[in-house]
Amino acid sequence: MSKDLSYLEAIREALAEEMRRDPKVFVLGEDVGPYGGAFGATQGLFDEFGEQRVVDTPISESAIVGISIGAALRGYRPVAEMQFADFISCAFDQIVNQAATLRYRYGGRAAVPIVIRAPSGGNVGGGLYHSQNPEAWFVHRPGLKIVAPSTAYDAKGLLKAAIRDDNPVVYFEHKYLYRRAKGPVPEGDDIVPIGQAAVRREGSDVTVVSYGAMVTPSLEAADRLAKEGVEAEVIDLRTLLPYDKDAIFRSIEKTSRAVIVHEDVRTLGIGAEISAAIMEEKFDTLDAPVVRVTYPDTHPPFSQILEAACLPNADRVVDAVRRVMAY
Repeated sequence: MSKDLSYLEAIREALAEEMRRDPKVFVLGEDVGPYGGAFGATQGLFDEFGEQRVVDTPISESAIVGISIGAALRGYRPVAEMQFADFISCAFDQIVNQAATLRYRYGGRAAVPIVIRAPSGGNVGGGLYHSQNPEAWFVHRPGLKIVAPSTAYDAKGLLKAAIRDDNPVVYFEHKYLYRRAKGPVPEGDDIVPIGQAAVRREGSDVTVVSYGAMVTPSLEAADRLAKEGVEAEVIDLRTLLPYDKDAIFRSIEKTSRAVIVHEDVRTLGIGAEISAAIMEEKFDTLDAPVVRVTYPDTHPPFSQILEAACLPNADRVVDAVRRVMAY
């Protein structure tokens, strides 16, 4: 059985189900209690689980993550909300120097089963401090797992998988998708495994790799290209660390061309790593250079007109595919 949920409703349902399943799971963050979170992701949880398991915190991301690490070491499974991913930088030391390294430092004798929910991304008129995509900062760090769902189904399934994982997981949920991405979500205990990409569209001419909110324009571009006789295979990474290299390589072996699409800035974004991996390990299969479609190396503007000019879109994906097809 399944029911139609929005991306935001799927997140809320995953939290509630995991809190009912395991009394060691609790939620903490700014305004997550009676208010229900800045975007409504925790609405209803305070009434059901109370202040001991839905904990309002001071405005201190470093404290939120620090408390989560300590609680995890005592056997709990905290789910911390950053409210906006932009401010995750305030907790950077706690995440990359403490949570990410602790299992290694203790020779595997300790685990840090925390989830850090980070509402990220633009196209919502949020401006400079409420529109960033900081995933590449964390993909660089061994010891972390990073996920970025694009559908309501994955929003629920990946969050449940993250909560049950014994490693620290940063869960990037795109704000633009909260009420726009809707679809059937299974009732019950469906888990989306961390580390497995999904092929959203089969194709034989070019591989388009994306994740998060950029999957939608990638699919739109693929539909438009099909009318020109170009069949694009669209891969949704879903997990950014560890990313599913095998799925990408299987597709490249079939299509011989690759376009990578992400909303993060261009320089040293995830697309650069994937491109390098393809060039190093699958160069002989390529018929054209790997092309990236990304945000420019600039800050998110407050003007929605300027922001629209910066954001990757279907037109740019179509242009990139045409370039690789004509090479």
